[in-house]
Amino acid sequence: MLKRLLALDGVNAICQFRDDGAFVEGYGLLDQPQMEHLARFALEYKRIVQGNADQLSMFTQMRGWTPPRGWIVRAAQGTVCSVGNLVCLVDTAEGSVNEVMQELNEAATY
Repeated sequence: MLKRLLALDGVNAICQFRDDGAFVEGYGLLDQPQMEHLARFALEYKRIVQGNADQLSMFTQMRGWTPPRGWIVRAAQGTVCSVGNLVCLVDTAEGSVNEVMQELNEAATY
């Protein structure tokens, strides 16, 4: 399932991590230590997004903010996308973030 994401335009790496941040598996252009760092980054960022979503929900009294389904960090050359315990590194100029997020969402539900 994860390898299928590599077929998308611009996807350079995809990896899966556990709730404790441990690297499970990954594929793409990154070496093993880089994949492990990406997984750790994704876990920490996921926690930040969860905390922010909790605060937003509390302050606005609006439903639907928690739990957050995923997140995106976009820069000039690269974009990191995550849904659940999957994280993907995408070349910003070549990839479609919408397509990547859709595929991540499908893969995360399995």
